[in-house]
Amino acid sequence: MAEKPRTTPRPDTIAAIATAPGRGGIGVIRISGQEILAFAQALSAKQPLPRQATLADFRAADGSLIDTGLLLFFPAPHSFTGEDVLELQGHGGPVVLQMLLARCVDLGARLAEPGEFTRRAYLNGKLDLAQAEAVIDLIDAATTAAARSAVRSLHGEFSKEVNALLEQLTELRALVEATLDFPEEEVDFLEAADAFGRLKRLQQRLAKVFDRAQQGRLLQGGLHVVLAGQPNVGKSSLLNRLAGDELAIVTPVAGTTRDVVRGTLQLEGIPLHIIDTAGLRATEDEIEKIGIARTWREVERADVVVLLVDARSGVGEAERGILAQLPASLARITVYNKVDLAGRAAQRHEETDGVAISLSAKHGEGVELLHQELLRIAGWHPVEDVFIARERHLRALSDTGKHIAAAQTQLPQLELFAEELRLAQSALGSITGEFSADDLLGEIFGRFCIGK
Repeated sequence: MAEKPRTTPRPDTIAAIATAPGRGGIGVIRISGQEILAFAQALSAKQPLPRQATLADFRAADGSLIDTGLLLFFPAPHSFTGEDVLELQGHGGPVVLQMLLARCVDLGARLAEPGEFTRRAYLNGKLDLAQAEAVIDLIDAATTAAARSAVRSLHGEFSKEVNALLEQLTELRALVEATLDFPEEEVDFLEAADAFGRLKRLQQRLAKVFDRAQQGRLLQGGLHVVLAGQPNVGKSSLLNRLAGDELAIVTPVAGTTRDVVRGTLQLEGIPLHIIDTAGLRATEDEIEKIGIARTWREVERADVVVLLVDARSGVGEAERGILAQLPASLARITVYNKVDLAGRAAQRHEETDGVAISLSAKHGEGVELLHQELLRIAGWHPVEDVFIARERHLRALSDTGKHIAAAQTQLPQLELFAEELRLAQSALGSITGEFSADDLLGEIFGRFCIGK
């Protein structure tokens, strides 16, 4: 965890409702900034002691009672933001919370922007950028495994690995820079310092970190799976079977599904977002046409398309037409459904167009084979101590690996070798925020909820 502020803290005081919208037993107003005790005095005529709950009446400017609750004061720098922080814990009604928030604004605070409390924690050195992102990842976690991984990142495990890599890079760069001052001895000097062995060990450690981050990215984002096919091949039945609930209407009538139906399940802690779509066929029905258009939009956003086929009739011209329209880079699985009616066994096999699974959505035979194939396509494999990661983290780690590989090809041109190491260090440092542009910070914290 960083210790030094990254910039001069903004002098203004911010306030926001920190609890979720709606009614609840408890509601919290959070205030962060300068001269926070003056807010406590004006609101309650009390001066709370640090980190001790103080019972108080919260009053309006005319002295009328707004609410009764607790005051909590966290003096800088020992607070979430690194500034003085005051929390007002009262009743969780939307109206009373808005009244309290309006009172704070009257006293000189301004409304906080989305993610501004966490952004101040980052700017004041309380969290690095990877930890700050883990805050929202923990809030948004869709599975138990994702929540545990986000906690590990929030507590700095991901950052610790990144910082260890940065330290190795820094040591290697120092060796190379020193060698540049003695060009006549550069090769012998680097060999004596085991510079090439250091580079190899750095690559090996980077590969392990990338693998753990890649698995964490799956836990954070999951896999979007679109069920496609002609009407009445069992897409809705398969969705219900996978989700373990009757999410979609199932009837013998072709074209029952007219719109997108979604369900989410967990496989090995990975959220799988399953999307049932309208059957793909030529039709004059205007409503069904709209549903088919939405099907193709979902296909464009999918990670995997599962093309369902009736096992009794197999792949025909209609199915081949659908396969031909799928993006070449899109993963696909052909599922032969209704094997119970076709007298076939559930199995996995290879076809010209990729992997095929024979199953019965109605009875469940072969569904586990589909589970395993989806995990294989996702690239999931068990890894200990996975930490949550985002797409930008993977890009940064990948760029670091590319620059390190490029550095190896530049020898004996040490100036170019040193430049690739510098670029690798810059890419790696962007993960924790050692090198971060303001527009990146705006993009990251703008996705947070207000009050966090």
